[in-house]
Amino acid sequence: MRLVFAGTPAPAVPSLRRLAASAHDIVAVITRHDAPLGRRRVLTPSPVALAAEELGIDVIRADRLDAGVSERVAALAPDLGVIVAYGGLVREPLLSTPAHGWINLHFSLLPRWRGAAPVQHTLIAGDSRTGASVFQLVAELDAGDVFGEISRDVPEAATAGDLLETLADEGAGLLSDVVDEIARGTAEARPQQGAATYAAKLGDEDGRIRWHEPAAAVLGRIRGVTPEPGAHTTIGGARLKVLAVAAAPEDAPVPAPGAFALHARQVIAGTGTTPIVLETVQPAGKGPMRAADWWRGLRDADVVAAS
Repeated sequence: MRLVFAGTPAPAVPSLRRLAASAHDIVAVITRHDAPLGRRRVLTPSPVALAAEELGIDVIRADRLDAGVSERVAALAPDLGVIVAYGGLVREPLLSTPAHGWINLHFSLLPRWRGAAPVQHTLIAGDSRTGASVFQLVAELDAGDVFGEISRDVPEAATAGDLLETLADEGAGLLSDVVDEIARGTAEARPQQGAATYAAKLGDEDGRIRWHEPAAAVLGRIRGVTPEPGAHTTIGGARLKVLAVAAAPEDAPVPAPGAFALHARQVIAGTGTTPIVLETVQPAGKGPMRAADWWRGLRDADVVAAS
């Protein structure tokens, strides 16, 4: 089939590469415009744009799938549109332009966690299972019939970045299989079953650690917002980023929620239930460091409860 692929971030790249290596023909890749990155705000192509150019595929840069994009896609006469984390909505007439419409690889077990940040919300909510789904794109958000899915246990210590990388790789195989089935005319889709939940895009406030919550919820939030938007707390009026954490040993002291103690060369933080260990942190204006090294650099006056 003739495919149009839409995607932007790194998790979409495995799917693009898998389809590019298949018997199908990717006639164009749609991705968002180059974005300013880093302290110098250098305009940088998206990971999908870089991969597409390496593969020799024509790239359409667009932040909105407007009438101009629709006209360009229609001129290519695609059989199927494939979207993986593009970052924008596909509306009519583009939705109906490919002969078989559009399919979407989504990193959740639909209808749980429809929306922009399914992996992050999976961890924040403490779900024990996750996966990826390929479904028919429809006008309603992530509500189309599902062609196939994979289901996995959520690894105990995984961050959102870790889990998304795994699902992106495994989901690429699922997506490729569904594309093959559509080409053969053997694909079967089923309606989504169960109550829908929604995974809104995360902001900075979502990364603020709520120390009064149970330890499992604190760990889930920190891992769910790592690497983006990042977990943080405020100590002595200064922001401290929390990059890596773990459950505390059984013999650890139990500080009050948001209070800290040093135990066996580990920084122990109190929560609403059992304590946790801060492994890697990043103070304001500095680079990442071991939490024990950060602790040793504090003055007595700096050791106050987090907020």
